[in-house]
Amino acid sequence: MTTYPIIELLGDGISAELSQSVRTIADALPFTLEFQAVDLSDEARKRGGDKVYQSAVNAIKEVGTAIKYPTATTQESPNRVLRERLEFSVIHRPVCSIPGIKTNFTRTLDIDVVRIATGGTYEDPGRRIGRDTAVSLRVIERHPSRHAARFAFKLAQLNGTGVVSTSKYTIQRETDGLFEEAVGNVAQDYPATPYRRELFDALLANLILHPENYAVIVCPNEYGDFLSDCACGLIGSIGLGASANYTFNDLGRITTAMFDPAGGTAPDIAGQNKANPTAALLAMANMLRHVGEIGAGKALRDSLLAAIADGAKTGDIGGDLSTSDFTAEIGRRLKATL
Repeated sequence: MTTYPIIELLGDGISAELSQSVRTIADALPFTLEFQAVDLSDEARKRGGDKVYQSAVNAIKEVGTAIKYPTATTQESPNRVLRERLEFSVIHRPVCSIPGIKTNFTRTLDIDVVRIATGGTYEDPGRRIGRDTAVSLRVIERHPSRHAARFAFKLAQLNGTGVVSTSKYTIQRETDGLFEEAVGNVAQDYPATPYRRELFDALLANLILHPENYAVIVCPNEYGDFLSDCACGLIGSIGLGASANYTFNDLGRITTAMFDPAGGTAPDIAGQNKANPTAALLAMANMLRHVGEIGAGKALRDSLLAAIADGAKTGDIGGDLSTSDFTAEIGRRLKATL
């Protein structure tokens, strides 16, 4: 039986329930996911300090693939520390409407947000100048911009869709201008893939008015953060979004990948078997595709979406199933499919 080593980064709040859900689904697969757990919880970080991060980084670099659960940000941001030390340059967040989930948004949304993982204003906490003024340095680099653009075009090519790049390039002429220049240069290598650029504020409005006009959207760091959370809100919950982080070598090949649910630790329901594992299982499906188990990844995603469409739902999306019962239903459908 084929075995895939996976680093599992344990966190806080509902992390334990999400981990149990992922491991339960793993038992339904016709191959083995060999999880190697690393405790990245707030308690472990306070107790072990920097050694905890370094242990996680070393493990991920050695294995190459990881799944991470939500971690509390009490001092530093664990996500930011991992991105910096693992040199992640691209974040991919697919967001799609899920039949069976009631939302205020009645249209169908199906987009892939590809975001630069570094730079923007997130690298600089800013500083005060006197008592009434504050500044923050915004950085855009060509190298990660090209990685994000190439990932976006390869994804669009695979899906048979187009690419839209978005920023405020008419105002932030130097920073966003550099980003758009980098994307435009990469676009020349994909002449058969439709490509256009849009201003970010206009894109937000048009995405709501005409979601069918969007598939793969590539953008700088903070724009992608805003956009993916907005999109998750449109489909019903921030807890429905999965995320993937990638490191690339000089040839543009992925060397390190980390998959995680985009939601938070939800301490108010931790330990109560109420957590919705949808985002974690979608992240797992993306991880399966990444390691080459494309059929299993699709089967997991299809089983999950079909179950929700048929009314199998946790409380946060209008159902009454516990985390474990919901997971068991997905596992049953996945086994039948495989």
